[in-house]
Amino acid sequence: MSLSLDIEAERGGFTLNARFDSAARVVTVQGPSGAGKTTLLHAVAGLIPVTRARVLAGRDTVVDTDAGRSPPSHRRGVGYVFQDVRLFPHLSVAANIAYGRRFAEAPADIDPLVDLLDLRPLLTRWTRNLSGGEARRVALARALATGPRLLLLDEPFAGLDARRRDELLPYLVALRDRTALPMLLVSHDPRDADALAQDRVEIVEGRLV
Repeated sequence: MSLSLDIEAERGGFTLNARFDSAARVVTVQGPSGAGKTTLLHAVAGLIPVTRARVLAGRDTVVDTDAGRSPPSHRRGVGYVFQDVRLFPHLSVAANIAYGRRFAEAPADIDPLVDLLDLRPLLTRWTRNLSGGEARRVALARALATGPRLLLLDEPFAGLDARRRDELLPYLVALRDRTALPMLLVSHDPRDADALAQDRVEIVEGRLV
């Protein structure tokens, strides 16, 4: 499994020029605030316009503008876990997880995801009553329920204290070790790469170095 990425984009005067080829399945992009980490994920997911983009996840082409393949975000087969999780407060945990499946071409079976992320005791709860770590696990399950070819993780431990971080980490490690899903994770914290990444790159002012 491998990840390959070549993206050029401009947003509000900020220029993104990111390119890497990695033989790893899990790659972390590290960099300080404002370096372009989230912009990179948005470009991969199709949430912002790009000048050009080519993203390969293993044998799957997520997007290739040079070849005329630029599907909308909901057709890219990309699961996205946002930094602020963005769960629906008016829906239960179970309904949040199921929500993304309605737009997926090949949705995943929810039961294994619920077990992998230990969410069965939470399924009937409202998301507004979840802890930060629980909410992250629900957001992960919702992204995985779409049956993605690539998973994007934006600062998965942001806003969590040390105890909540330690509680969440084993679930991400299990996801890495028990699935063949390619993952692109961005973080400002080197500990995230140490714990999860098989390869890492650094972004500085919109460029990967």
